[in-house]
Amino acid sequence: MPEIYDLPPAFAETFSQDGVVLLPNAIDQFWIDLLDRGIQKNINAPTERGRVWDRDEQGRTCFYDSQAWREISEYQDFIEKSPLASVAAQLLNTKRVNFFFDAVFVRTPGTQFRTPFHQDEPYWSVKGLDTCSIWMPLVSVEKKSALEFVRGSHRWPQEFRQTNFGDLTSDERDQRRELSQKEYEPFPDIEGHRDTYDILSWDMSAGDCVAFNGRIIHGGSGNLSPGRDLRIFNTQWLGDDIRVCFREEGMDPDHSFIMREHGLSDGDQIGTELYPAFLF
Repeated sequence: MPEIYDLPPAFAETFSQDGVVLLPNAIDQFWIDLLDRGIQKNINAPTERGRVWDRDEQGRTCFYDSQAWREISEYQDFIEKSPLASVAAQLLNTKRVNFFFDAVFVRTPGTQFRTPFHQDEPYWSVKGLDTCSIWMPLVSVEKKSALEFVRGSHRWPQEFRQTNFGDLTSDERDQRRELSQKEYEPFPDIEGHRDTYDILSWDMSAGDCVAFNGRIIHGGSGNLSPGRDLRIFNTQWLGDDIRVCFREEGMDPDHSFIMREHGLSDGDQIGTELYPAFLF
C-alpha cells in the first residue's frame, strides 16, 4: 500500500487553476536513495526505450529512459509504496488514480541542452484533462536549470502543432507526423517572447516535487552550471476522464501495441495490470 500524504487543500486549488504546483519536501531521503540506486542500474542497463537525447562537443549528455518500472525493483517499490499516488489523487480530486508510466532524465554536469516548450498529453496514447505528472529531482536544482511552466496554459482550447522531437534526436522513435486534413495552431513562441507569458519555475532541493497537468506548456531543465548534474525521476498519473486514444500523428510513448494486446481499444477507460489503480 502507498504512503498517504496529507496535502493542504490550497495545493489542489493551485494545481487546478495554474496547472502546476510546487510540493516542498514531499519525498524523504529514503526514497531519494532508493531511486538513485535504481537510476544507476538503469544507466548501466537501459531498456529498449533508452536513448541519449543530446551529446555536445564536450561529451555532455542527456540520458532518457521510460517505462522501466517493471524491470527495476527500486522504481516499482517507489511507485507502489511512496506517497506520490496519494498526492496525485488529491491533486486530481479523485479517489482512484492509475499509474501511467515513469521517465528518467539524467543530465551530466554543465549540460546546456534545454527541452523545447511543448505539451505532453498530445503525444500520449491517452486523452483527457485529468492527468498529473510529478517531476522529482534527486539533487538540488537552480531555478535557471529547472523545468518551466506557462501558468494556466493547460486550459487553453487550441490544438497546437507540437515539436517533432525526432528533428532534435534523429531517432525514429521520436518522430511525429502532422495530419494533412487537420488544422493546427502554430505553437506559441514562448522562448522568443518570455515577457508576454507568466512563466513559473523554482529553486528546488532533493525531495521537492513539481506536479503539473499533462496539457500545460512546459520546457527547459537545462542550462546547468559547471559541476552540477541533474537527475530526475518523473511519474505520470491518470484520473477520471482519461480514455485510450490512438493518435495518427504518432505517440511517445506509444502504448498502442501493448494496449491492444491487453484488450484495450480506442476510447476505453484506462486499466489492466499495465496501469495499476490506487484507491483512496
